[in-house]
Amino acid sequence: MKKILLAEDDPNLGMLLHDYLQLKGKFDVVLCKNGEEGLAAFTKHKFDLCILDIMMPKKDGFSLAKDIRKLNSNVPIIFATAKGMMEDKTQAFELGGDDYITKPFRIEELLLRINALLKRASNPDNYWENSGPELFKIGSYHFDYTGQVINRDQNMQKVSTKEADLLRLLCLHKNSILTREEALLSIWHDDNYFNGRSMDVFLSKLRKYLKDDPSVEIVNVHGKGYKLLVS
Repeated sequence: MKKILLAEDDPNLGMLLHDYLQLKGKFDVVLCKNGEEGLAAFTKHKFDLCILDIMMPKKDGFSLAKDIRKLNSNVPIIFATAKGMMEDKTQAFELGGDDYITKPFRIEELLLRINALLKRASNPDNYWENSGPELFKIGSYHFDYTGQVINRDQNMQKVSTKEADLLRLLCLHKNSILTREEALLSIWHDDNYFNGRSMDVFLSKLRKYLKDDPSVEIVNVHGKGYKLLVS
């Protein structure tokens, strides 16, 4: 049985989600009413997925996510919030969130997202339809997709799951165009506007990780997509 951390300060919604996910999803759900309780629970138990409300007392969802990422860089995180501003979505993905759902939402939709993330997390080797190399050389960098690490001169940069997925796609299309649609559908399964903006955040972070080698560049190809150029 998969264990889920649910941090939600609305007692009615919290209990509704808790009971539904335990009965319908057959998950072991730990409900916490604020971020401090959420962090305490995360340090005591091994969770397979976290659902974090952003607006919570004592410690908000963003702060809780930062603390969780310091302890575990791979556990899937879904942000659930009444906020719908683009800045919040961008921050959610910058903090290593894997998905974002805006209240009010259908619980069935949340369950679908949970199952998709858990399936991907539990079957990383079968996630991509076309198996390919897991180790890549990018100029003076070495990228370990499975280990989610970029290494250069013994300096290791840990990357998030989505950052690793995106960089792997770029590597598989090295010096050729990776279309925006292919990247979005392969990683996010949906090429909507919000997913496109979140992908832009990840591309910006990948550029920072690779900035110390002038022979490596991720460029935008207007109207088409992106190229990982390695000279």
